[in-house]
Amino acid sequence: MEISLYRLQVVRVQRSYIERIVIAWMWCMFLGGYGATLHAQTQNESAIIRSDSIHNPVIGRFGMVASQQILATKVGADILRRGGNAVDAAVATAMALAVVLPRAGNLGGGGFMLVYLAKKNKTIALDYREMAPALATRTMFLDQAGNVEGKREKYSHQSAGVPGTVAGMAYALKRYGTMDWRTILQPAIALARDGFAVPWSMASNLERRRKRLTANAETAHTYFKKNGVPYRAGEIIKQKDLARTLALLAKKGSAAFYRGTIAQMIVADMKANGGLIRMRDLKNYRVRERSAISTHYRGYRVVSMPPPSSGGVHIAQMLNVLTQFPVKEMGYGSAQTVHLLSEVMKRAYADRSEYLGDPDFFSVPIARLTARKYALNLAKEISLSKATPANKIKPGQLLPPTESRETTHFSVMDKDGNAVANTYTLNFSFGSGITVPGTGILLNNEMADFAAKPGVPNAFGLLGGDANAIAPQKRPLSSMTPTMIFKNEKPWLILGSPGGSRIITTVLQVVVNVIDHGMNIAQAVHSPRIHHQWLPDKLQLEEGFSPDTIALLRQKGHQVEHTFPMGSVHAIMWRNGLFFGTSDSRRPGAGTIGLMRIPQR
Repeated sequence: MEISLYRLQVVRVQRSYIERIVIAWMWCMFLGGYGATLHAQTQNESAIIRSDSIHNPVIGRFGMVASQQILATKVGADILRRGGNAVDAAVATAMALAVVLPRAGNLGGGGFMLVYLAKKNKTIALDYREMAPALATRTMFLDQAGNVEGKREKYSHQSAGVPGTVAGMAYALKRYGTMDWRTILQPAIALARDGFAVPWSMASNLERRRKRLTANAETAHTYFKKNGVPYRAGEIIKQKDLARTLALLAKKGSAAFYRGTIAQMIVADMKANGGLIRMRDLKNYRVRERSAISTHYRGYRVVSMPPPSSGGVHIAQMLNVLTQFPVKEMGYGSAQTVHLLSEVMKRAYADRSEYLGDPDFFSVPIARLTARKYALNLAKEISLSKATPANKIKPGQLLPPTESRETTHFSVMDKDGNAVANTYTLNFSFGSGITVPGTGILLNNEMADFAAKPGVPNAFGLLGGDANAIAPQKRPLSSMTPTMIFKNEKPWLILGSPGGSRIITTVLQVVVNVIDHGMNIAQAVHSPRIHHQWLPDKLQLEEGFSPDTIALLRQKGHQVEHTFPMGSVHAIMWRNGLFFGTSDSRRPGAGTIGLMRIPQR
């Protein structure tokens, strides 16, 4: 049942009107008592499967998992079937992604997790972002002339921050899960040991990045056949070293990664290749619980990740500004709406360059950036008839105080109302491209997310200042934005996305599509997107916007350019006793599974 629903979404089979009516009728019969409830819903929520929509979500009754790789989604869904809660399923999904989505899923990276605990009515923000090693210095990536050495910043052993993923998953499971660590790791161990069929997307990525990845002998050994020949789609890839690493983690726990055998192997590779991570860095790594960012938008409470993620602050900031405008009346995809969104985005990214960094090292003015009065001041700056040039926008004058692209996201909700939104990454696709010998672990290149030279754009073209300068044990600023939206104080929509600097604007647009434009979650995720990050001063549009809209935007003064697909949202909505979910079609091989049978413990 679940797999057929997934195929309906991914393949997007076109059905006749009669076929759609029959499917809707069958669902109503299956769900029995829900029929009367469905009949009473508003126009926006008038049917489970709507014949007037070209995008319909996957549906579940007893929980749901949405991720960028269907094999990992199956792992998480199976944990839910076995009676695990949302955190159990999330950790199992994350460890499986480390095997089946090596360009982003990881053991050698880090990220952020939002957890909602239904019984406690509490949201926890877990920061397991990478940290700069103790040997890191502010000018470590500058040459003698003071210029940034890009290759060393991005593709060397020095580009790796201290990984946080293993610590983050172990922390979440121990405190908020219900199943044991060894059980949770078994599916990932099996996938690495027994192998899986290489999907088209992975084969394409390995071929495209062959030169960079095979430059490291261990990466060539792990992800390519003999003589650096890429795997073809459908061939079985086995990762024996990674399987042994996962088995050791299952037996010894996260201590093996931060104090034991795995730690020793990481440090040995670092010392042999000019890297900076030492045993003390691994031993001193800590997961942080932080206070989530929260704002209200048109009757909904929006909760997102705090710094060192910049996402939550700017989602709140941008929504606060949008509250001042009639977005619904402007209409999705109109020149007016695109213009407004672009102007709001510019101002948020200007503030990002000045005010955002690791809160353990820099006093981030969260309250002032997310204040309603500050948003009102920003709204007054926006003209609806003319674009403001980027060089005319500076980081905002805050009110006085009163008191990466290859990332991956997954969402999980369980039958008891618990929810997880998790975004984690290696930074670039396959991180630094360096694999620690004997472990199967790809190293991140998150040190490139710092401002190597304040005032000079980073790897994603984002400016940063002193707040995001390199310092020992500091966490680099991130755009990762796991987000939850609450309706009547219960989780209503869980979402997030990869996409580097485009993550924040991607999440914003899905929220606006659902709340302002009344789209179902599938339509909201699949609709074309825009992006503006202040500098460079370019309004980027995915394909799908009309020539008339583009012409009007240019008349308003926008420098419009077409761009590659942005983000990969995996979202779940809870409504009227059912789960509605979708996986973004922008990344092949993604999948959402909804449980239709009561889980068995």
